[in-house]
Amino acid sequence: MSNRNLTFLLLIAVTVSACGGGGGGGGDSISPPTEEGWTENVFYPASNFADQCAVPRTGIDPTTRLAYNDDIGTRIDENNWLRSWSNDTYLWYDEIIDRDPTLYSTADYFDLLVTEAVTLSGAPKDKFHYTYSTDEWVSLSESGVQAGYGAQWIITADAPPRALYVAYTDANSPATAPGIDLGRGDKILEVDGVDLTYANTQTEIDMINAGLFPSSAGETHRFLVQNAGSTITRTIALISAEVVTETVQQVQSIPTATGNVGYMAFHSHLSTAEAALVDAVNTLQTESISDLILDIRYNTGGFLSIASELSYMIAGMAATTDKTFEALRFNDKYQDINPITGQTLEPVPFFSTSQGFSVSAGQSLPALNLPRVFVLTGENTCSASESIINALRGIDVEVIQIGGTTCGKPFGFYPEDNCGTTYFTIQFETLNDKDFGEYADGFSPSNDVTFGEVSVPGCAVADDLLKALGDPTEARLATALTYRDTGSCPPVSTGYNSLATTQLSRPLTRGDGIITRTPWLQNRVIKPPSR
Repeated sequence: MSNRNLTFLLLIAVTVSACGGGGGGGGDSISPPTEEGWTENVFYPASNFADQCAVPRTGIDPTTRLAYNDDIGTRIDENNWLRSWSNDTYLWYDEIIDRDPTLYSTADYFDLLVTEAVTLSGAPKDKFHYTYSTDEWVSLSESGVQAGYGAQWIITADAPPRALYVAYTDANSPATAPGIDLGRGDKILEVDGVDLTYANTQTEIDMINAGLFPSSAGETHRFLVQNAGSTITRTIALISAEVVTETVQQVQSIPTATGNVGYMAFHSHLSTAEAALVDAVNTLQTESISDLILDIRYNTGGFLSIASELSYMIAGMAATTDKTFEALRFNDKYQDINPITGQTLEPVPFFSTSQGFSVSAGQSLPALNLPRVFVLTGENTCSASESIINALRGIDVEVIQIGGTTCGKPFGFYPEDNCGTTYFTIQFETLNDKDFGEYADGFSPSNDVTFGEVSVPGCAVADDLLKALGDPTEARLATALTYRDTGSCPPVSTGYNSLATTQLSRPLTRGDGIITRTPWLQNRVIKPPSR
């Protein structure tokens, strides 16, 4: 059905076959609800309402190459589909307050189909609930293409006085064009003449968001930029383009007195990352590295199968054979069956062959056969990236964490299209080979653990915006190299290069500074075959 074949997981990207949007309890012999009313806590199969659209699509579905399945329906049909689908597959379905679907817009209704519980730290239990335009989701997840400038924003203060910087840029993008030359640590002061630091009216915020997140290619926006580590400012005009995300950067071997150390910055588990990671590991193999530093500080997640492949390429065959990369646990309606695929639940293995994302399926993957790995992390290390940490720890590969606490997302879901919107609602939790998956408050270096976080050997080190990624003197990379030799952590740094940074993949808003902007990559994704 349309794009439901794109199965998006919080932790795992596995090739599976999907078979529909699920039913949900009783009442099959009773007529489904209509616009005239509903019955609280009585649910009908989601299939009764699937593809009944207020505005049906026409033409050919680019994913299936078949005509769209959309039929003429109503907003109420779309809401009833959401209600039944959530009741059937949502991990905490029994914590959803059942509300009348006739009273809300579809977007507002979906926002209400979540648990309202909080964690022990007071954070929302479910902070990963969102939608995407199906067309945009397909374009980004499959090809890595998105309208933008090729600059990843990070924010160190999300409410006035704000501070927004460039974390890194993609090669051959508008951000790196001659005369523009945006680079890591450059600070954005103004967007289209609006002061980003203190803007607080809705009009100002909207103008800033329109500039930071262009909706299409060909838009021109002006930025006042303060050069990294300098008081010098300059005004540039950025023209948005369809940018291909550079998923892996700065692959290199760093010579040390005790052997070569491999380094790669891995930014995204997009389809294109499969080929990029294979190339990176092949390169590092030729350098005869004795250790690997994997920089995932800005990697918010994506296809979980790619995380499984990379974990295999780090650990190798001997360590991963017959081991579980991740196991999925759905709600209590489904103890043994995957409710999305209809298949018997089986653990996800460490994939030793390519899964067909951007390398032909079935190709043997190279392996470094390392007994340990250093990971550079931060609060943007999320989902599939955390799966790498948890899965390797589950098979006793030593993981040493340098940087900041990860986001904490041991949950996942399958993306589900209905009527042109792809919905993401948490449907399972994940466990490693040792049946561990309780890291909802994140992984944290052992010298900086607070309540609820999972302690991992290593050092807490702030992001260093004054040095390029891959520079051996950059604070997190330098600490990893030092810890490798001494086993000790440096004092906590202060100053410009110690700013805590939050990746801005979402727009600013009036008041507290940030609202969620459909961050699909902060999740695990499964890509099944077409159905």
